[in-house]
Amino acid sequence: ATEEFHENVTMSSNHWEVIDDPQVEVHTGGDSPHDMTLPGICEGYLLKRRKWPLKGWHKRYFVLEAGILRYSKHQHDVSRGRVQGSLDVSLAVMSINKKSNRIDLDAGDILYHMKAKSHELFYIWVTKLQAHRLFKKNEAAHVQSGFLQTLSVAGLNSARMGDSGAASGMLPSVNTAVNSKVSAWLQQSHDPDICAQELNRCHLDLSELNRLIQSLQTMETSQTFTNGDIKRIISIQNLSLEKPKKPRSGKMWGHSRTLSRVEALGMLSSSHLSSSAHLGASVPSIPDYVYAQLSPSTVTLSPESKKIQQDICTMSLRVLASLKSVHETLSQERQKLQEVLETNNIHQSNTLAEVGFILRLSSGFSGVFSLSVRNSSRGPPSVADSAAEYFDASDDVLCGSSSEVSDESGLSEGSTTNSEPEEGHVSATRKYRASISKTPNSVVPKSTGRRTTLPAPCPDNSHVGLMAILYNNIGKDLARVSMPAALNEPVNLLQRLCEELEYSELLDTANNTSDPYQRMVYIAAFAISGYSTATFRNRYKPFNPVLGETYECIREDRSFRIISEQVCHHPPISACHAESENFSFWQDQRWKNKFWGKSLEILPTGMVNVTLQRYGDHYEWNKVVTCIHNVLSQQRYLEHYGEVTIRNLKSNTCTCKITFVKSRYWGSDTNKNEVQGTVLDQSGSVIHRFGGLWHEGIFCDTLPTPKCVWKPNPQPKDDVLYYGFSTFAMELNELPPELKPLLPPTDSRLRPDQRLLEEGKVEESDRKKDDLEEFQRERRKELSKQGEEHVPRFFKKAKDSCGRDVWLTNETYWKLRENPGFANTENIILW
Repeated sequence: ATEEFHENVTMSSNHWEVIDDPQVEVHTGGDSPHDMTLPGICEGYLLKRRKWPLKGWHKRYFVLEAGILRYSKHQHDVSRGRVQGSLDVSLAVMSINKKSNRIDLDAGDILYHMKAKSHELFYIWVTKLQAHRLFKKNEAAHVQSGFLQTLSVAGLNSARMGDSGAASGMLPSVNTAVNSKVSAWLQQSHDPDICAQELNRCHLDLSELNRLIQSLQTMETSQTFTNGDIKRIISIQNLSLEKPKKPRSGKMWGHSRTLSRVEALGMLSSSHLSSSAHLGASVPSIPDYVYAQLSPSTVTLSPESKKIQQDICTMSLRVLASLKSVHETLSQERQKLQEVLETNNIHQSNTLAEVGFILRLSSGFSGVFSLSVRNSSRGPPSVADSAAEYFDASDDVLCGSSSEVSDESGLSEGSTTNSEPEEGHVSATRKYRASISKTPNSVVPKSTGRRTTLPAPCPDNSHVGLMAILYNNIGKDLARVSMPAALNEPVNLLQRLCEELEYSELLDTANNTSDPYQRMVYIAAFAISGYSTATFRNRYKPFNPVLGETYECIREDRSFRIISEQVCHHPPISACHAESENFSFWQDQRWKNKFWGKSLEILPTGMVNVTLQRYGDHYEWNKVVTCIHNVLSQQRYLEHYGEVTIRNLKSNTCTCKITFVKSRYWGSDTNKNEVQGTVLDQSGSVIHRFGGLWHEGIFCDTLPTPKCVWKPNPQPKDDVLYYGFSTFAMELNELPPELKPLLPPTDSRLRPDQRLLEEGKVEESDRKKDDLEEFQRERRKELSKQGEEHVPRFFKKAKDSCGRDVWLTNETYWKLRENPGFANTENIILW
């Protein structure tokens, strides 16, 4: 799998193509990479897909500069430094869809879905993105080469010093050695002011280069353009694709070409895009009038142009020499700092002095490298935006604050629908978390006699070529993709619906709470509790149910029973209904699982419904997006983001809004999994506030007695060996001998491939899974030949109050189970 990860892949799936990673040639000995030409800036409006509620697209202004793609709501926000998100394009997997003009960038922690309004703009953006990716890769390789060279020199010097010390027999104490090293280093270090002066000279030289380049661009050039020339021209141009303000005439909103050359390039139609992943357009396919503008008849340069070119070359050499000197200095100082930090016993004052010195140097270094090749009124770049791009993650600790200020999971333009709570949410979460930590753990339910472990531990699936499987299905719904059994956990999506009732006692409490606003707090806590199990469940996926599969669960200890059924195959829909003396719970969920290169998104649709028996309340709410980041690496993690709105369909007394906060790219673990909510009255006034972390608990400080309203149960011992299952999840697939005769043959606990996996028979499970899926395909073909459709047995399709299709129980399951019993009824054969 590791070897596959580094291969360049260009595969199609439903018109999606993965763009090959740029080939970077690492040079040693201080030589520059083969191509370090800084591509021109590209900016303009693109459509960006909403993260929640996953409906439609919103217009955002993108700027691609020096390998960094940033976006804001409007063009004027860029000039004011109001950046909503940024992404290093060299770190992202880039996939495109030429049919729909889609461009997707997946950097693991950040995922952008973008769309151009025309094939012309799509071509330009893809070409520019490729050029910037190559530039950034070359730049990183060059810095890494210089850094490694410095390390090797330092290593040799250290070895010599070590040998000398050993020969002399002098073994000073650790503290003495460290202090001496720090003092010597500080004395030998270059004066930061000298380095700053060098950087200032670079800044002035770059400004002069900017003026010369702009002068050269205004003059006519005479060249015969090949296919590669056209792409190179696009990549080096500074393209402003924003439409100038003018009276409204027509419906076009997006872009206009403000330069004659840009206008010529922008007229490339969709028919001029080749079928290759690099989108190269052949010269004969370019319209004659475009080619004529690109290819004047003469081939001589004017004296003025030649003079400017010579000046540019001279100035470039000066800048290169200065930057090389600065880079070498920084590399040496970083190496010295690393040596010091690796030593355990060090005085804090010395460490702070060293860190401050490096930060001063890094700040200046970032200012030069982030400088645009044209004048800009943007705010100064942060250290994390620039210096951190060139060094590994261990150095990022020194590099300041976040560069990712994203509303990626926002609902719309308005602040009320953003996935970001109001100001102060960080301090509020900190307060909630402190209160939760002081609360005793939830009382673990008494033993019910059910199992507390699985028959066999989870298998090692490191050998599975997940990379090849996922890359063959870029942009595709993975619910329709067959996965090896070793990637699964021994429960399926029908059982996952039941798992959401692990904390059903919150619904019992709500049913016994007279105040409607307090009832809503407990309903919200229940809605959040369903996500807590995901903390430990990012290594394996549940089985996909086959059409007609069912699952029942009767919990006398929790006073509820639930039935679920796979009611539809395309799209996959799982429906469930639970009932208790205190509540009813039902939902029909449609999951889409899409892989974008480094991240796997799980997109649920459908509403969750709860009714309380005592008060007749009917609560309804949506679910948020779940995303597994860095799915192909050992640093994968899972997060939920978006906004949940809970409404009582029987009363408008109050509503509830819950925000699952999207974690920051440069944030620490302490600000992950944040969730905050408010209960509002009819006028929109806040009655209750609550919050915390969805994997640690929820605290409400506005109740008459502030308290932790929910805290997850502790995980069982050795849960990592058993798929990260909670005690409740361990019990889901248990099949006691006395229960087996009462179940219909379609119950998930009788599914052979799932049972074999639970018993640790992975290879047998894999073969059985293939047989089962083939049997299902044949069954669907047979139904299609007969002109019939599958009819769910225990659920029926209906319309809700908003006119949406929903699946409701037909109330026959428990009746048939009791009389005449499933052993005496006609049942479909699934396996």
